[in-house]
Amino acid sequence: MKNRKRKIIKNTFVRLLLRTLLVIFTVVMLLATGLIMTLFAVFRGPSDSARDILTMSLLEPSATKWIPGLFLGSEKVEEIRAKKGTALPNDVSGSSQVTINTNPNINADAWKDYPDGIRIETIQGDTYTAHVMLVRNPADVYLATSTEHFSIDIPGTRIHNQIETEGAIAAINAGAFNDDGTSGSYVGSLPTGLVLSQGKVVWDDGQIYEGFVGFNEKNELVVASAMNAAKAKELGIRDGCCFGPVLIMDGRINNIEFSSNSGFNPRTAIGQRADGTVIFVCVDGRQVGSLGATYSDLINIMVEYEAVNACNLDGGSSSVMLYRDTYGKYGSDRKHWGNDIAMINNYSLLQQDPRRMPTFFMVRPAESEG
Repeated sequence: MKNRKRKIIKNTFVRLLLRTLLVIFTVVMLLATGLIMTLFAVFRGPSDSARDILTMSLLEPSATKWIPGLFLGSEKVEEIRAKKGTALPNDVSGSSQVTINTNPNINADAWKDYPDGIRIETIQGDTYTAHVMLVRNPADVYLATSTEHFSIDIPGTRIHNQIETEGAIAAINAGAFNDDGTSGSYVGSLPTGLVLSQGKVVWDDGQIYEGFVGFNEKNELVVASAMNAAKAKELGIRDGCCFGPVLIMDGRINNIEFSSNSGFNPRTAIGQRADGTVIFVCVDGRQVGSLGATYSDLINIMVEYEAVNACNLDGGSSSVMLYRDTYGKYGSDRKHWGNDIAMINNYSLLQQDPRRMPTFFMVRPAESEG
């Protein structure tokens, strides 16, 4: 009798388990079918603008760049990508519009509540939340690297660990790096393109990107459509990396990028005002409350903050902004790591920690703070 009861209970459990699995499978299939139908409707629908925006949004992340080709074919994808061009006044920015403010008494009132020379603001756009960090002294901004000797065998570092290693007070992610969309330990180990740190070329694999950004020895932010080591030496670049596109050059916006269908994504950018103030921008994206920003959104933000030169940096799941909140200005509701390091932006809930990366723009403590 007991054996029979056990058998009945076992059979009932098996039936419930199978039914549960069937329900889960059915729901997953329905969701997948709905997603495919939605993508098909946008990719093959009547709106070329919606198609192009979705295509560019999916092409930027390494994990989804293969999707548009399934619906459109490689030739059409390349045609959409080719609509992006360049509309810059020169190959590289000049320095006539930047005059570094070295007098601490100038604009002192605007900075009196920010003793470490860092001011952070949050702005809302139609599709995004953006975090803007203003750094008063450009001489304090530099490019940090995960290692002195890049190698595929040496993993990149996470920005909250690197900021502690550097003893910096603020940081954002920087340039391009090896990323095949997998979770391999080699992802984030190697930069791509040209990288300079503290006056030295620390990496140069010859790859040409659609933009370069860095600081020269005068602490002026230099943006360029492309850069090589020889040109960087000629210009006196001390710290810089490749990504792009350039958003603003010598006070003129990149009209092609401003009007392009660049897609909505998390984004990071760097710029500089005429008085030398550095502008870090980090945009939340791929979230319910913040879909993300386009290049035109970034340009509008940089224009609002009076940037004369600005460049897009690596974005997507790499976008991150940290600040050593020594003065407790930004609340306890933000994620914190040791020694008061606060996460200023919000990234995907699927990310437990920032990605491993090889390069970071960081801010060293001012002399009065060090």
